[in-house]
Amino acid sequence: QVQLVESGGALVQAGGSLRLSCAASGTIFSINAMGWYRQAPGKPRELVATITRSGSTNYADSVKGRFTISRDNAKNTVYLQMNSLKPEDTAVYYCNAELTGHWYSPFSTYWGQGTQVTVSS
Repeated sequence: QVQLVESGGALVQAGGSLRLSCAASGTIFSINAMGWYRQAPGKPRELVATITRSGSTNYADSVKGRFTISRDNAKNTVYLQMNSLKPEDTAVYYCNAELTGHWYSPFSTYWGQGTQVTVSS
């Protein structure tokens, strides 16, 4: 059993900052890419940022220069530092991870349950 648990979502004023965390637990042998996605009401889920095991990152254009993704491989945890938040950043933020529980098993993608971020104007 593998679980991804997000934390850090909150209500914040525009211009403020938040740091999201997502910890993977359970039977884990190796984790490849980890990422953050978000879904606003009435909209499809969209990519926010991803990070490979070696630390290569990719960002949505809408968050470049404001958000920073990082990870701690020893803790199986990925972070999202969000600065200069805007009302349009309001969404449920989900983390995901591509991982395997055993050396002989294929990699699969797991999702967290989501954490709400609300930015007031």
